[in-house]
Amino acid sequence: MQSWLTELQQLLVHGDAVVLVTVAHVEGSTPREAGAKMIVTRESARHTIGGGHLEWRAIEIAREVLRDGMRVPHLRRLERLSLGPSLGQCCGGAVVLAFERLDVRDLDWVASLAKRVHAGLVTQRRVSFDPAGGAVRLTEVDADAAARLPACLLSDADGFHAGASLLTETIASREFPVVLFGSGQVAASFAQVLSTLPCRVRWVGERDAQVPPSLARTQHVNVTLDAGNASAQAVEEAAPGTAFVVMTHDHARDLALAERILRRDDFIFFGMLGSRTKRSQLDQRLAASGIDPVRIERMLCPIGVDGIADKAPEVIAISAAAQLLQAVEAARAAPAVSYHREQPFFTQQPLTDHDTNTR
Repeated sequence: MQSWLTELQQLLVHGDAVVLVTVAHVEGSTPREAGAKMIVTRESARHTIGGGHLEWRAIEIAREVLRDGMRVPHLRRLERLSLGPSLGQCCGGAVVLAFERLDVRDLDWVASLAKRVHAGLVTQRRVSFDPAGGAVRLTEVDADAAARLPACLLSDADGFHAGASLLTETIASREFPVVLFGSGQVAASFAQVLSTLPCRVRWVGERDAQVPPSLARTQHVNVTLDAGNASAQAVEEAAPGTAFVVMTHDHARDLALAERILRRDDFIFFGMLGSRTKRSQLDQRLAASGIDPVRIERMLCPIGVDGIADKAPEVIAISAAAQLLQAVEAARAAPAVSYHREQPFFTQQPLTDHDTNTR
């Protein structure tokens, strides 16, 4: 789910008027990409379009749109801001920001878009900035076609002041599936980090595993705890493109999981908590079980980005999450997602040594 969409729907349900700010067009170096969003109310600003003077000016304009929109329903406005000359930011590029004043009358299309995204559908949202306005239009897009479409396109960007611009966005869930194994402190810390990221987590722990209080208190948490002996089932049921992370304290279980995961060979990431010694032992046993050594190389063990030696659970969790995000970004940047062993998505093996006795 797009987090901005969830919050937007909640605000409109409560009767609040808001301004949705979108980076509609970018030129040169800019702090955020086209499609980045911020929601501005009378009292707050949520999410970010890049911070600094740009964001301060965007909030100022959004509040003007909020005020003026009390007299003009569905007020929309485009502003081109040069980051260097007018705002004194070092990026040096320029952005066109789209401002849309929304209230309870927009709840229908917002709820419809949220439902589509939740269902995994790709949707194009079209907004006209013609003075006459017009309703927001939603169109379902085939997933294959969506891969060739820009995330955000502002037509007639050079002449947007003429009021002929059309903002077209391709909106889809950017959540990626993760299956996490383990119930120790490292796994709990990792689950906590994942709860803040755009992913859906199936956390397979031991039978007596409990959700940490910090996760239990989180609203709209994206982590589902499976506290039974469902390891094999979780691997089999995972969708292609799943990220697998193994953080158990049972070496025999780790070996069994590694064999099942590597035989699939359709994951975007497979990381395991461990030491270099454990990695060597796993390589030998997995090869002896008939798994191609080239495929075994796709397993990242020890898990975590290079250069971080601290073994505190929270540090390992952040390091592992960073490595996972690298794999996700690499997969999205590829012309077409491939799960063949000849084209691994991953970073090189880290030098850090995070053993499974860290609990």
